[in-house]
Amino acid sequence: QVQVVESGGGLVQPGGSRRLSCAAPETMFRLNVMAWYRQAPGKQRELLASIRNPVGTNYADSVRGRFIISRDFVKNTVYLEMNNLKPDDTAVYYCNTNPVHYDWGQGTQVTVST
Repeated sequence: QVQVVESGGGLVQPGGSRRLSCAAPETMFRLNVMAWYRQAPGKQRELLASIRNPVGTNYADSVRGRFIISRDFVKNTVYLEMNNLKPDDTAVYYCNTNPVHYDWGQGTQVTVST
């Protein structure tokens, strides 16, 4: 099964920053629009940011101006730089293609709290 591995989550204070990483299989990474999603407790999974090959990004209104998505073609890795984090950003963060074509990984928990 093709699956990604997300990492980089943890506990962050409000206003802080965090960078998430997503290591993806080469075929998945190179042939698709890659994206970050999140799912907060009791809520549906939402699309946050997408990055096209070779260039072009899109962001949800909730994170535009605070989050930055990028990709490393050598490492087959997608990143999500998160800045000015808020308690509402607390969620499990996942990466996948956009639209979703692959199984979900384990995700990485981000908790924004004092």
